[in-house]
Parts: sequence; structure tokens; C-alpha cells
Amino acid sequence: MTEIVPVTGPGLVTYADELAALLVDTVNGGSSVGFLAPLDRGEAAAWWRERAASVEAGHHLVWLARDGERVAGTIGLTRPPLPNARHRAEVAKLMVRPSARGQGLGRRLLAAAEEAAAASGVTLLILDTESGGPAEHLYRSAGWTECGSVPDYAGDPAGVLRPSTFYYKKVGDPGASGAAQ
Repeated sequence: MTEIVPVTGPGLVTYADELAALLVDTVNGGSSVGFLAPLDRGEAAAWWRERAASVEAGHHLVWLARDGERVAGTIGLTRPPLPNARHRAEVAKLMVRPSARGQGLGRRLLAAAEEAAAASGVTLLILDTESGGPAEHLYRSAGWTECGSVPDYAGDPAGVLRPSTFYYKKVGDPGASGAAQ
């Protein structure tokens, strides 16, 4: 059974090489997650390690889906530092290893991030994804609301500018949003 666990800053460093392999597979497989192909594994591992301090400080939260000790997927939440944005977070880097796709793991990772966000006082989640991509079905079926599309928002792994669709989801108790830190 694949378990989903939160990762600390030191844990992120520990798993950086496996997360790098997942990131490289995702990008080189054609998914747009902020990087261009071909992505070097060393560059990808360095990117993950550079996030360890932010994770340790609580500004960025990361979960791993582990099948034994192997990383099968990941998802992150980024909390904005501004006082008027403490009620929201951005979902980032939802990735599932190709061999683990189609088994509900992406949905489980998304649910884990949503639950943790709500438990921490976050009441609004946002994300963006390449328009027309397979992730849109996941977000819609998980109750996310499309709120618009921006043309030429981000380059795909080949560097070609593509539109991105933005989604939001309300989670948690809106009355508690002032308490979110």
C-alpha cells in the first residue's frame, strides 16, 4: 500500500534524489511543472534541496507518496508571506510516477494537501495547470472550480508557450481564516 506522508526540511534533502528522478520523468514525459526538457537530474535534485529551509520554516509544505521507500508521487503547498493572504495557499508540483498513475494516487495526494491546508486554517486553495492537459479532469472531478484561463502563461517542457487554466477550492472553516499563520 502506498502511504502519503508529510516531509520535513531534512526529509526533503534525504529524498531529493528520488524526487529529482520523479521530476525528471515528469518533465521529460511532457508535463508542464515549471521546467524545460531535457531536465538534468542533478539540477532537479538541487532544486529540491534548495526548498528544504522553506519547508522547515513552514512556508512550503511537501508530501510524499511512498511505496515502501520508493517515491511514487508528491504534492506541495506554498503559503504566501503577506498578512492579507494567510487564508490561502497554492497547490504546486503534483506529480505521480508514470507506473503509479491511474490508481487514484493523484487524488489521494490532492486530498492530503486539502486536509492539511484546512487543518492549518487555510480556507482557499488555488492552482494552475496547462489548459487541455490530463490534470484538468482530476481537478474538476475533485471539486475544484475553474476560474479562468491565461494565454501563453507558461512554457511547456519544449519551451512553447501554452495557456494555463486556474482553479480554486474552498476548504476548512472561513470563520477561522484570520487565525491562519
